Amino acid sequence: MSPSFHNSTSSPGGTNVAFDETGVRQIFLQLLDKTPGEDVTREGVQDTPRRAAEAWRQLTSGYQTNISDVFRDFDSGGYRGMVLMRDIEFFSLCEHHLLPFFGKATVGYIPEKRIVGLSKLARVVDILSRRLQVQERMTDQIADTLMEHLKPKGVGVVISARHLCMGMRGVQKPDAETMTSAIRGVIFEEADARAEFMMLVGGMR
Repeated sequence: MSPSFHNSTSSPGGTNVAFDETGVRQIFLQLLDKTPGEDVTREGVQDTPRRAAEAWRQLTSGYQTNISDVFRDFDSGGYRGMVLMRDIEFFSLCEHHLLPFFGKATVGYIPEKRIVGLSKLARVVDILSRRLQVQERMTDQIADTLMEHLKPKGVGVVISARHLCMGMRGVQKPDAETMTSAIRGVIFEEADARAEFMMLVGGMR
């Protein structure tokens, strides 16, 4: 039976299920064969199933990574201010049309007792974006992952992205950007913390 992947906001961890590259190659071969007018024997597409399977492995690699295994935190050393990383580039796949959406994430938190290595903020975004996603859920998952593993006073996440499912098809508005946000803890509860987060998100370019 094929593995079932659940993308709930409460369980954004990964799995150790191996990627079936042979099976995925066969699926891409069948897709090409079912494309009207295409010839799967022509030189240009003979190796496409292999290349596409390799790309699919990379684009969905977030399923094979458990965030708990890569999350490392340290004593804050008494630091009480906000930690914020902006312009974290990501690429993901819309689960509705299997077309890319891509953009930048800003992730910030206020430590309680622990801080996380800066690369881990980008790593969390990378892992969760390399799954079949919707932008709204991905935004929540990033915030909830930090709240669960770091237990900070508060977390804020803002994502800006362009969706090719809206740019290449449908309404065909390729320049439209979608903004989503998720705020937790004191950043949600306290106006001063929320204002500081939004100032840092929109300031200093």
